[in-house]
Amino acid sequence: MRVKCVICDSIETIEDFCVLAKKLRNRPIHTFMCDPCQSRITERTGERKATGRFQTPHINKEESEWL
Repeated sequence: MRVKCVICDSIETIEDFCVLAKKLRNRPIHTFMCDPCQSRITERTGERKATGRFQTPHINKEESEWL
């Protein structure tokens, strides 16, 4: 199965019957990211979390009290 990275538009080939291919076929909302883009995002998110100013945007303060 040929897939395209949503960030850098590189085209890669994955096995037709792997779990990721099934997920991409059955749920169109799921997108594919190549390994370099995935590692870059993970690294930069870690850097932002290390600054102490990183906040998860979709958790309200009232909801976080219940967690």
